[in-house]
Amino acid sequence: MGTEGARALLERAGRLTLQTGNLLNWGCLRKKCPATPGEEVRDCIQKTLTEWSSKIGQDRNQETLEVLECTVAQAIEKINPEERDELKVSAKLFIVGSNSSSIRDAVDLACSALGVAQLDSVIIAPPPVEDGTNLSLEYLQPYWKELENLVQNKKIVAIGTSDLDKTLLEQLYLWAQVKPSSNQVNLASCCVMPPDLTAFAKECDIQLLTHNDPKELLCEASFQEVLQESIQNVKANEWIPLWLLRYSVIVKSRGIIKSKGYIVQAKRNAS
Repeated sequence: MGTEGARALLERAGRLTLQTGNLLNWGCLRKKCPATPGEEVRDCIQKTLTEWSSKIGQDRNQETLEVLECTVAQAIEKINPEERDELKVSAKLFIVGSNSSSIRDAVDLACSALGVAQLDSVIIAPPPVEDGTNLSLEYLQPYWKELENLVQNKKIVAIGTSDLDKTLLEQLYLWAQVKPSSNQVNLASCCVMPPDLTAFAKECDIQLLTHNDPKELLCEASFQEVLQESIQNVKANEWIPLWLLRYSVIVKSRGIIKSKGYIVQAKRNAS
């Protein structure tokens, strides 16, 4: 009955929020090392959907929920308030649909999932631009303003960027009220940090980090494919992912990861 109940709920909901919980609690993922970040995301979404749908009972078929929450209860792990000062809570946010208002939703949901009042750092991956268009300061500004508001409202301590070259990082730094504290560089596209970027980052006290995320960690087609594989006969093509947030909780004194997970939000475009 599980997949039938899940399919019925999905056909009536307007939004879907999927939380994987702490992946370190998942025995099946602990034993397996995905080759790429993209494979890890797909694995996690698929396992969460499959587990969630298997627990949906027949009695829920009549429910209509505007926002459907898809979680694996035993994997959810909130932070003990007494340990909060010893932990660093970081997140990287990938906007799939170009909408800056998604940022507040993502940060609020991450805080709620982890049981914290604020995140220590949030890095935003550049939202997708239209084909033939270059990433520009004007395009980034609404997203950065939204992050700045969250810093001013004490929901985030520090904000950073990803994959900006020296020119764009400098433009953002000079324009921004809340300066970027970090910039991630993809080592797949550059084996050595560009000297001009390194010099500028040092001068402005911006930390340069490395990552190996693809340009699109979760695209629309990939999300729909996983949804179709996980829940039989679901109208997967109606569902569009809005954003994906990856968080990690690190023990400051030892530098070890205590918790890691993903939160995804999607909306249904019913024809």
